[in-house]
Amino acid sequence: MLSKDYVRWFSDIRVSDVALVGGKNASLGELYATLSQEGVRVPNGFALTAEAYRDALTAANAWEPLHRLLDSLDKSDTKSLAKCAAQAREIVYQATASETLREQIIRGYRQLEAEYGADLAVAVRSSATAEDLPSASFAGQHESFLNVRGVDALFEACRRCFASIFTDRAISYRVDNGFDHFKVFLSVGVMKMVRSDRAASGVMFTLDTESGFRDVVFITGVYGLGENIVQGTVDPDEFYVHKPTYRAGSRAVLSRALGGKQLRMIYAEGGGIKNVPVPEAERERYCLTDAEVLTLAGEAITIEDHYSKNAGHPMPMDIEWAKDADDGRLYIIQARPETVISQRQPTAFETYALGAAGEVLASGRAVGEKIAAGPVRVIAGGADLSAFKPGDVLVAESTTPDWEPIMKIAAGIVTERGGRTCHAAIVARELGIPAVVGATDAKRALKTGAMVTVSCAEGDIGRVYAGALPIQKTHIELSTVKRPRTEIMLNLGNPELAFRSAMIPNDGVGLARMEFIISEHIKIHPMALVNPEKVVSEKARAEIQRLVKNYAKPADYFIEKLSEGVGMIAAAFYPRPVIVRLSDFKTNEYARLLGGEGFEPKEENPMLGFRGAARYAHPAYAEGFALECAALRRVRDDMGLTNVRIMVPFCRRVEEARRVLDAMAGHGLNRGDRGLEIYVMCEIPNNVIQIDAFAELFDGFSIGSNDLTQLTLGVDRDSEIVAFDFDERDPGMLEMFRLAVTGAKRNRRHIGICGEAPANYPDVARFLTKLGIDSISVNPSSVLRTMQVVSDAESGA
Repeated sequence: MLSKDYVRWFSDIRVSDVALVGGKNASLGELYATLSQEGVRVPNGFALTAEAYRDALTAANAWEPLHRLLDSLDKSDTKSLAKCAAQAREIVYQATASETLREQIIRGYRQLEAEYGADLAVAVRSSATAEDLPSASFAGQHESFLNVRGVDALFEACRRCFASIFTDRAISYRVDNGFDHFKVFLSVGVMKMVRSDRAASGVMFTLDTESGFRDVVFITGVYGLGENIVQGTVDPDEFYVHKPTYRAGSRAVLSRALGGKQLRMIYAEGGGIKNVPVPEAERERYCLTDAEVLTLAGEAITIEDHYSKNAGHPMPMDIEWAKDADDGRLYIIQARPETVISQRQPTAFETYALGAAGEVLASGRAVGEKIAAGPVRVIAGGADLSAFKPGDVLVAESTTPDWEPIMKIAAGIVTERGGRTCHAAIVARELGIPAVVGATDAKRALKTGAMVTVSCAEGDIGRVYAGALPIQKTHIELSTVKRPRTEIMLNLGNPELAFRSAMIPNDGVGLARMEFIISEHIKIHPMALVNPEKVVSEKARAEIQRLVKNYAKPADYFIEKLSEGVGMIAAAFYPRPVIVRLSDFKTNEYARLLGGEGFEPKEENPMLGFRGAARYAHPAYAEGFALECAALRRVRDDMGLTNVRIMVPFCRRVEEARRVLDAMAGHGLNRGDRGLEIYVMCEIPNNVIQIDAFAELFDGFSIGSNDLTQLTLGVDRDSEIVAFDFDERDPGMLEMFRLAVTGAKRNRRHIGICGEAPANYPDVARFLTKLGIDSISVNPSSVLRTMQVVSDAESGA
């Protein structure tokens, strides 16, 4: 007969009580009891202890029949698994029908009603004693019930939660992870529901879920209840906040991406939940304001600090949040240690690359950094699972926990719905296989049996290519890499690669190019945003209006997008220096941007024409340059990323340099303010000849070996007829390098190189090293090889 007190209120629970109330409830109690005074809001609730589960089964003599069902069960026999699991759930359900347990649940519910109001809606969640551990998440293995009202419905939901310890997927998960079915027990949490059905909710992590980069909070959000994110039925909004600068007092969203948010999960009449479509106008707005994103980020940092202090080591967290439509406040409804990315301790650096181009059949958000090929297997529902074979590429609208047995044997996963915190993404990350989520129309574009290549190694966008493309994989043991005295920096233009690139041994970014951000993320000519009425093409005008419609001014679109792109790179390497080169498109490249043809002259030789420094103070581009400066000022001043240095490209003459610096100062970028350093590219012979004069105006130089070689040797490297004469190892070029390095050192100015020569030719790297160059900047794939060459040169090898 049940007679003990099986109810524990959150205020009496701590994180150490996992054995008593399971991982989920122990964490909720810790949050509620210890962090409420620090501004972290957690709805009140109570837990039914694991002892209630054990005692109920003992009183009902249920252990022996459960052993008979499970002791010799072969989980690979899916029919037998389903049958035995259903019988086990029924045994637990019947065993927990105790009137004493019912009375305790009613008493707890009445107490919550006294605090929050009659007919209170509560969430009822399972909490296993081996759940939310750093080594095992048990995510999605047991049942939860939302919008439960009234004592009868609550008692039923609690019994269903207890029984869900024996779902098919939970049994399979325990077997795979070495847990004894009879040493894992279930507690049930009952918590006041936040009215996020009429507001928003989501998930956030205190690291980047793809690269494992630790210095950001990654926040996802949707309208309505957050189950849609986990289930992958919608594409959420995504936000990043940089932790080091937040701690230092800067309050700015680092970057944001608008999700589809196709459905809103709301309360159903009479209890339960349902999905309804989200109107187009709401989908085009973010579900959170910047102020709310920053509030959540601050709470995430507080939670991570608390758990890390208790653990005695950094403890990245996986946190669920919800916004209440009634009081407008944000609540934390769950926090657990992140159990996949944070557990990786890389001893080697692996990169994947495609060995050939291919036709893109589908694209979405990339999960992981790998590439895999295999035949497509479209899964429309559970009836299709038996046809799945090892090495198939799983293609579906979304995935569920019941599909995990086939996901474990998949070469890759492609879903039409979901973001980077949906079920498919979480499992793919845990399994170490590439996944592309939110790939619209994938089921139509990808046919069962067709061979495809799933690539997640090209940045934020994951692509599915036709055919089995060649895959190039490199593997370097980090223990073998020697760090030289000479700084080895990275050339980078794609913000989506910044976090993972920052984790390679490096000394910062020697060249951060704006061009990729402008062409791929902004897509619009800056002058078309300043003077939209001058855009010639009606088609371009309509597309520009579509892109900027949610901004107060068209120019704000450019400033936000460029600052976020640069900010992602700067945050990834903070506090190491990031040298950002001002835009260096040629006129024919600028003309290809939306609306660009009406603002660019037609030139016979754009390489020597209206490019680089010549544009910035010129009336034809000065207003566009003002937008570039505003974006960089936002990165340094608002985001607090003062590690950004600015570099002026293709600066022909000293007088031109003065005009550019005056223009920058006029836009709030004064050399020396808040430590701002301004560099100049050393890529024109006059930069070398006049290096003493340029050194009076700039803090450093970066040799652009590509243009410097073309202009020194008089060779167009893109010409098929004379390109063979393009050679950075020519004696004349080596002398140019020598003059540049010695000239900069004579003036006590930083001197680096950001061209391709040191990566392509180890003898050039050795030559520059012996000259005493301060830094060598190469593409991420060449960093470790270049470090080895430079280390050998420094040691005289």
